[in-house]
Amino acid sequence: MRAAPLLATATFLVARQLPAQDFLLRLDARVQSVAYRGIQLDSVLATAVVPGANGGLETTDGYAVDCPPGATHCQFYRAGAAQRGGPMVTSADLTAWGFGVRGLSLHANGRLGLDLGNADVWPGTNPAVQLFEGYLEYTNAWLTGRAGRQTERGRLGYTGFDGGMVTLRDGNHGLSGMVYAGFGLARGTALPVTSPALNPLDEFQPRQRQLVAGGEARWQAQRLDTRLEYQREVDRDTRNFVSERVALSATLRPAMGWRLDAGSEYDIARGEFGTSDIELRYGRTSWSAAAGMRRYRPYFDLWTIWGAFSPVAYTAAQGSVRASPSRWLDLHAGGERYWYDASGAEAPLQVTEDAGWRWNSGAGVTPATGWYFSANYRAEFGPGASSRGWDASASWQPLPVLSLSAEGGHLSRPLEFRFSDSRLDWFGGQVDLKAGDRLRCFASAIRYIEDRDRPDAGAFSWNQTRFTAGISWLLGSGADEIPLPPANRRGGDK
Repeated sequence: MRAAPLLATATFLVARQLPAQDFLLRLDARVQSVAYRGIQLDSVLATAVVPGANGGLETTDGYAVDCPPGATHCQFYRAGAAQRGGPMVTSADLTAWGFGVRGLSLHANGRLGLDLGNADVWPGTNPAVQLFEGYLEYTNAWLTGRAGRQTERGRLGYTGFDGGMVTLRDGNHGLSGMVYAGFGLARGTALPVTSPALNPLDEFQPRQRQLVAGGEARWQAQRLDTRLEYQREVDRDTRNFVSERVALSATLRPAMGWRLDAGSEYDIARGEFGTSDIELRYGRTSWSAAAGMRRYRPYFDLWTIWGAFSPVAYTAAQGSVRASPSRWLDLHAGGERYWYDASGAEAPLQVTEDAGWRWNSGAGVTPATGWYFSANYRAEFGPGASSRGWDASASWQPLPVLSLSAEGGHLSRPLEFRFSDSRLDWFGGQVDLKAGDRLRCFASAIRYIEDRDRPDAGAFSWNQTRFTAGISWLLGSGADEIPLPPANRRGGDK
């Protein structure tokens, strides 16, 4: 973890040198030992295979093979070599203010990620330094303006861009409007779509960053909140649309304890509705329940090849309930049934499912002060695969600054269309120490025991122990510790 103190020191010095009166800096650093073992493709001459005990063809050492008609070679998969990594991630979140202009502040959030192991197996460590957000913000009672790298979060997802954003508010009527524009980042990352780290896109990778622009209108009342969003992205090289979408969402609170949430998206570029959902929820102090429907349709940018595969949407009905019959007991359960649309694909030799279900249940128990136990069970059956598993945990806080916990579980995943089933068991524990008001240290160890069952030589077990250690450190100029001024008595009494 030598890089963590270096990043902490550098960020602290930058914050100290800023021409600001106050700042708040949070540093989080953790390192982990991990191991992976995948599969690798191999081949053998078609004349060298033999009939297997299960009716198919195998290699002479027992691996099931795939031999296309007329091919000179047959292909098969064998277990890959073990790869061990040591990902170390340090993130910094900085807020600085007091630049001499009331309402002006600086916000930055970044990460340093390195792999200290002997194999580059941890995703997201290239490039090592990534800036998630970094912008100047000015705000007052009716206006907020931002300039720099930022993220717009809404029903249309997370959109990162380098540019500007302006928000206007009318607090008396609950109205607000926002517009933004800039050079977009790749979806789901803090990198431009032209970054070398996204090279697996190959010839489909755009040569220039896309232009992104959008906005929203919002009305907030005592019982009703509504939000209308619009966004478009344009390829600067071809001048073609990358995306154009609009979304509408609303929350209605008709009476005490009741809440209705609904929303829908429309893909203007493709001319079809995207994900839509509606949920009704009722809650009291001791129990709550919810029921709803949703229709999910995968979304892909127009420049990607994934849209050509005509991803199939599904409709789902779900419900959940939570109850606390006593102060020491908490119960919960939920389930969902879903149906896929017709795919149009033909599989004359295979009968396939087009619907599935999933459900879960669990309980939490607090038998005494400082103790907490929980147990959960979940099951799922869907087209092509199913899973069943449970997990349990126990935590104990012997001191206000010290927490100890243990966990364990089991997961079984039979796969219908694969020549393999997987079973996983795990158990471990964690120690959490608060070494002061602003410093937290933790360490954990978890043992994983995984078996990949196959009726040929491709079956293997992969067991490993993962160790994790980290710290969370909050630094500040002390402005957040200044006490509030004395309050005046009612009626202006001195």
